[in-house]
Amino acid sequence: MKFAKMQGCGNDYIYVNCFEETIKNPCELAKFVSDRHFGIGGDGLILICPSETADFRMAMYNMDGSEGKMCGNGIRCVAKYVYDHGMTEKTGISVETKSGIKYLDLQIEQGKVSKVTVDMGAPVVKPEEIPVKAEEGKECLAGEPIEVDGKEYRMTCVSMGNPHAVVFVKDVHVLDLEKTGPGFEGHVRFPDRINTEFVHVINRKEIDMRVWERGSGETLACGTGACASVYACILNGYTEDEVLVHLLGGDLIVRYDREKHTIFMTGPAVTVFEGNIEIED
Repeated sequence: MKFAKMQGCGNDYIYVNCFEETIKNPCELAKFVSDRHFGIGGDGLILICPSETADFRMAMYNMDGSEGKMCGNGIRCVAKYVYDHGMTEKTGISVETKSGIKYLDLQIEQGKVSKVTVDMGAPVVKPEEIPVKAEEGKECLAGEPIEVDGKEYRMTCVSMGNPHAVVFVKDVHVLDLEKTGPGFEGHVRFPDRINTEFVHVINRKEIDMRVWERGSGETLACGTGACASVYACILNGYTEDEVLVHLLGGDLIVRYDREKHTIFMTGPAVTVFEGNIEIED
């Protein structure tokens, strides 16, 4: 099987061109190729497939084999792959995902994609649509108390195609996410599990963020999480509408368009290497 390993802000996935390859069991393949000791190594598997409704379709699987709906860093690399491999000549493309069709603008340098801006769509805050268990009638969970492993936190919940709980902290660098993250991910209030972002607001145009992703653990970056975090900042009155998000793997620019009620994310897309790997049928 031919593959490419690509990363956006250190959020790395194994990409397979399903215009050329046939994948019979993507869940098991994701677990195999993601293993950093016995496989290729990555945060998961992304398949680039034909689509009847968009230019391309992205299917994304976490390292534990579970299927995700959307990946902001991953979809930028999809755009880079299809352009750099001559599968499209367009610098504006559409990609079908399980959370809807996303529209991407490609920045080209020396004939290859360097950065991509993604229209991430409208943020969702209704608890039942995220989903998060909440008191009946609640329209938004901003500053909502939650107890995890005997400690009370305040969370703001937002879906950007994936469910997110954003927790504001004084310093993201001192957190023990290996201890705290699983308690959020598997909490009874999150029927589909949750991605948790821990955010420190530096100023009104800049934040630090670390993320615990459901199915993958701590990753160096999360695009949908960065978008959810910025919208959570806006809901709580902490930042302006355009924010520089510092992640462990690099920086993203996230902008909320109030008129369109949609979020745009801009960041890098990098090919690490390409190769072949033997897989069992």
